[in-house]
Amino acid sequence: MGPLDPGGRIQRSESNSAHEPPVTLDPRHEHWRNDSPVRILIASSPHADTFGYSMPPPGVLRLGGALGANGWDVHLVDLAHELAAGHLGDERVLDESSLSAAADRILGEEPDVVGLSTMGATLPAALVITRMLRERAPRLHLHLGGPGIGEVDERVLERFDWIDLIVRGEGEDTLHEVLQRLDQEQSLEGVTGITWRNTEGRILREADRHPLLDMASVAPYAWDLLPDLARYKEVTGEAEGLVPVDSGRGCSYDCSFCSIGRYWGRRSRTLPVDRLVEEVLALKDMPAARNAYLCHDLFGADRQHALAFCARMTELGAPVPWECRARSDHMDAELLQAMGAAGGYRVLLGVESAAPEVRATNAKNMAADTDVLELVDNCAAAGVTPILSFILGLPGEGDEELAASLDLCADASLRTGVNLSLHLANPQPNCALGEDYNPDAVALEGIAPDMAWGAGESEPERELIRAHPDLFSTWHLLALPEDKLRDFSRIAKKLPKVLERYPRTFCLLRRVRGENALELWRAWDANGRSFEGLARMARHTLVDESLAWEQALISRAPTVLNTEHDLSQLTAALRDGVDLPAGGGAYHFATTPIEGPLPAMRTSRVSQDVAQLLGELKGEASFDSLTRTRPELVQAAKQLSEAGLLTLASST
Repeated sequence: MGPLDPGGRIQRSESNSAHEPPVTLDPRHEHWRNDSPVRILIASSPHADTFGYSMPPPGVLRLGGALGANGWDVHLVDLAHELAAGHLGDERVLDESSLSAAADRILGEEPDVVGLSTMGATLPAALVITRMLRERAPRLHLHLGGPGIGEVDERVLERFDWIDLIVRGEGEDTLHEVLQRLDQEQSLEGVTGITWRNTEGRILREADRHPLLDMASVAPYAWDLLPDLARYKEVTGEAEGLVPVDSGRGCSYDCSFCSIGRYWGRRSRTLPVDRLVEEVLALKDMPAARNAYLCHDLFGADRQHALAFCARMTELGAPVPWECRARSDHMDAELLQAMGAAGGYRVLLGVESAAPEVRATNAKNMAADTDVLELVDNCAAAGVTPILSFILGLPGEGDEELAASLDLCADASLRTGVNLSLHLANPQPNCALGEDYNPDAVALEGIAPDMAWGAGESEPERELIRAHPDLFSTWHLLALPEDKLRDFSRIAKKLPKVLERYPRTFCLLRRVRGENALELWRAWDANGRSFEGLARMARHTLVDESLAWEQALISRAPTVLNTEHDLSQLTAALRDGVDLPAGGGAYHFATTPIEGPLPAMRTSRVSQDVAQLLGELKGEASFDSLTRTRPELVQAAKQLSEAGLLTLASST
């Protein structure tokens, strides 16, 4: 730090030298004015992951609210949003130019202290930006925090001397105390939850700070310090209006592939029911907000809390749709029914593997009696869409276990509305896979692990990743043969889309060909055709009809299907393993869209006369136009509309 300007702030040097000595954080050698609060800027490190930048970061919003409530002059910048909105360059890509623009964007707020919140994937970008900040404003205090830094804190300070301090764990109380110490010219020694560099250049790791026990005490979000939610949705064109809610923190489990449990000290805490309801209901009055995203990983772990939240939301008429994340063995029919009634419409469920021995090897510790297909059926009955998450290539998985997982994915896809999310095992820091496999982990060109989507692509980031593989194992995969890893990558990218679009056709082909899902995948992958092309190659009438049906559902356009097989029996036959529908008949079906939080289609079996009438009405836009062109069909069209088989604009 340097001398203060007349307004009481630290004077900023115009020098661009990168060779000045590292800034130290011991205020015994500096002078702060107690009547001039430190100006602190908290920024989320940039990335280009669409899901991430479609929403404001809830942790940064909460931290900004806490610091503001404590009287600090706090500013927030969401660099992911700034990148996506074109504020860091017209190309909207993360490169050296946009990283430089990010540094300038931060300096434009004239901060005294800058804290960058990081995930494992965004740590390289944070280091590049802070290095630029040090070069352009040598007297800035530069802090890092967030899940991406907790385990590698000492190594980061040892190797990157432009970083002054790292906040470990929750930042609300820790950062407040750091700012108090600096403002009052006191040493930082003894501030729990930080790792810092003292005046002698020694790196000191203070004791861990105890996590907040009373989640009722967390500050309100600092919505006023970030762009309006509508600006976020304009960038992505995302229609769901999804808004994050910091509904709880932590995880009490220690799965081998996940760092969250260790980061939070294997403790799980939930926002009190009344507070959670209040924060969800607040979205009703927020422009562009439609649905709430409850960010806590363990909805339902505290079962009574989850049921109480659902009961309260149901009493209020379920005014805000919401989605959440949960363990499969925490969900059952009763809780799912309560969720559906309360406005819950989607839940992400970690399955990881269909093989119990693989889950056990990786400390998933899922209850032995968990029936994933029954769980999916319970979700469907409650009107809740499940997202099933699997990890490919975990230790202990061979072809037999992989085939079981892919067969489970295929079987689940036959249930209503299931989504699938497949991932590659990633030995990131602060998890068991990182401890056991990091030294041998490999990085493959063209395969970005899921935790690193949208980051690590600029050359300055890549230089850091190459130079410090132990810090940035987020970009590495388990040391398996390259052809196997690339096969996993193709499965993860292509198979979920096919199973979500063509579940019946895939499962029908699996049955017709006498193959399991892995064998069918490999046949398709080797064939090189589109999946539709592979299906048509079967030269099987029922396969062709199934494909046409699912293409109609994908189009979301009202469609009439005339078939030789009773398609209404196909799903049950595939699901239950009974005889397939016999051919040689004459059947007629109509597909029509259904309104709701998520896109959906209805298939109805209709008579030949209704099918012919719907065919004649195809292309009509409104009852007004129909009245002018085919008045004799208006009454019949109204009856079809009332039955949900036809959608026409109402008469003016």
